[in-house]
Amino acid sequence: MRKKLQEMPLYKKAEEISQTVRTICDLIPEDNDYLQNTKTHLLENTLVIQAKISGAEAVNLWDIKMENAAIIRKCARELMVSYHSLTAFGFDEANYYLMVRKQIEEFRLLFREWVASFNPKHFIVDEWGLFNPPGIPQDYVQRDEELDFLDDDEDEIDFGYNDSDTE
Repeated sequence: MRKKLQEMPLYKKAEEISQTVRTICDLIPEDNDYLQNTKTHLLENTLVIQAKISGAEAVNLWDIKMENAAIIRKCARELMVSYHSLTAFGFDEANYYLMVRKQIEEFRLLFREWVASFNPKHFIVDEWGLFNPPGIPQDYVQRDEELDFLDDDEDEIDFGYNDSDTE
């Protein structure tokens, strides 16, 4: 799973964004508390994006994938508008951040393809009503046969260690 994840174009683009943001954040002056807070927020968003891609790839449930996708979208949008915070708080190198905005636009296109690949038949009714597939009402009663996909062994989660490591 880990190798598959690292080879995904979406994950690669997220890593590229993270590297660019880290490089720019290294230029932020230590003596500006506002910029330091913005820096923390930028770095957190890049980490959350990567974690949520990983989390979505580790499950077969459409609703969990969509929940992760919504969080990724939120973080990417926050990264997109952070240019304004950097300029407002006097970051002299803010123009470098325009590269991040370009990368996020490239990420957005890959993200749309990725979300379109989620199988909407692989869902468990979301009792909160937010992440039910299109056409599934909030009061939908799921039939047992709709959950047969849960028995599939195609998605084995890789927690980053070998079975021999635990013995």
